[in-house]
Amino acid sequence: MAGSSSGIVAALTAAALGTVGHLACQAAASAPAGPGEPRAGSSPSAVAPPAPRHRADPATPPAGSGSGARVVYALGDDRVWLVGAGERVRRTFVVYPSAVDPAPGRYTVTSRSKAVTGSDGTPVEHVVRFTSVDGVSVGFSAAVDGSTPRPDPGVRTGGIRETRPDGDAMWSFATIGRRVVVVR
Repeated sequence: MAGSSSGIVAALTAAALGTVGHLACQAAASAPAGPGEPRAGSSPSAVAPPAPRHRADPATPPAGSGSGARVVYALGDDRVWLVGAGERVRRTFVVYPSAVDPAPGRYTVTSRSKAVTGSDGTPVEHVVRFTSVDGVSVGFSAAVDGSTPRPDPGVRTGGIRETRPDGDAMWSFATIGRRVVVVR
């Protein structure tokens, strides 16, 4: 009789696991997608694909980052490409990420400021904003003093820091309405 009870327990456990797996799949399919994330069953072209973490050729923008004039920001590489007409990379450079990352996806430059004080209290210039995350504006900027500090994880800032020369190039290139593509 002990053998038949363990068989029943095993069968009930398998049925319970199957039910939980089925419910998890249903929940994932009906969960709302975050910004820049496709819903289950949506076209994979609806969102920018992730960029490889260790690129062989940093002079080439990530595959799948779109076409035409655009700013490409790879979160995993902490790198930006300014891509002009004819897919010509005008400039590529390393950036210093903020504590708040934008979701992968496609954006446009929505506002710019020549000089302001950053949310971390640092005077910055050539601010190019393209989104906000939970009320925190996210964009590129260069510290007037030339510093490129690592973000304090305890402070919610959205300033993606560049060197001053890279900030000058971004300012010239990323005017209002310019596309910004964020990839992993």
